[in-house]
Amino acid sequence: MKTIIHTAESRGHFNHGWLDTYHTFSFANYYDPARIHFGTLRVLNDDLIAAGEGFDLHPHDNMEIITIPLYGDLEHKDSMGNHGIIHSGEIQVMSAGTGVFHSEFNSNHDKETQLLQIWVFPNKKNVTPRYDQISLSEMAKPNELYQILSPYPDDPGVWIHQQAWFHLGDLASGWTGIYSLKGQGSGVYLFVIEGSVIIAGEPLQRRDGIGISETNSVEITATSQTKLLIMEIPM
Repeated sequence: MKTIIHTAESRGHFNHGWLDTYHTFSFANYYDPARIHFGTLRVLNDDLIAAGEGFDLHPHDNMEIITIPLYGDLEHKDSMGNHGIIHSGEIQVMSAGTGVFHSEFNSNHDKETQLLQIWVFPNKKNVTPRYDQISLSEMAKPNELYQILSPYPDDPGVWIHQQAWFHLGDLASGWTGIYSLKGQGSGVYLFVIEGSVIIAGEPLQRRDGIGISETNSVEITATSQTKLLIMEIPM
């Protein structure tokens, strides 16, 4: 088993006034040659967007983009004709493929929006751009690692063009379990959204992350009430 730990304090951080953002991997003005990606996981941004502010229209191509609002709401518009609000408790996915323009704004004028935006390299290039957005409420189960993303359209959650599986866990203090990897040659990146855990023997706190490879399973123990994001991706 190989592990790499990224503490919350070690992330790139920029406060632009309207956007207070942390980057686990190199992004925009943050560059660390040792932290370009973990396998096909390219971006893990932790964004706090001020009321009524957001990202103007901008392009993407050949990337799988996943957005998970943690609290607040995000207004999305794109060149595919999609326009709507992504709420906390939902997940959005966009396959940029041959190219897409989109904008993202905090649709509230009286409160901030906190979200995770994740980019994964696709397993095929120049696909037709696509968009999906679903509620996680029906699949969320306390003290279970419930799937929110996979490579398969018929699986629970959203799907992307990559052999990747994402799970969330809303775990009580003292919960212990094992995450078993699904893909041959996959690694897994675990991100502590809230709380504290011990993962593969390593104690982790809020917003810490750990990348693990060369293993078939990972042992997890919650040491407080915890919300955990698990991202299995090809290495």
